[in-house]
Amino acid sequence: MAPRGRQWWKLVGLAGLAGVAATGAITVRNERKRRSYTPDEVRTVLHERYARVAAARDSSGEVPLTAVRPRPTSRIRRVIRRIREGR
Repeated sequence: MAPRGRQWWKLVGLAGLAGVAATGAITVRNERKRRSYTPDEVRTVLHERYARVAAARDSSGEVPLTAVRPRPTSRIRRVIRRIREGR
């Protein structure tokens, strides 16, 4: 027997609620994954991507990367963040 009147709206509401909950769970999972990277890891990945793109553009094969020293402001931010986190 097919749902009638209010029952139909209840099913639509429950389906919408389930969709919102699933979307929220996926968003939280992706956010945790994104935040698990350190700034140095993100920087390394971006440098590697740039090297691949530049090598493909120049068709030379490889682009040497030089190490970039962190600026004093980033060191200060890192210390402040550690203090706030209680480490």
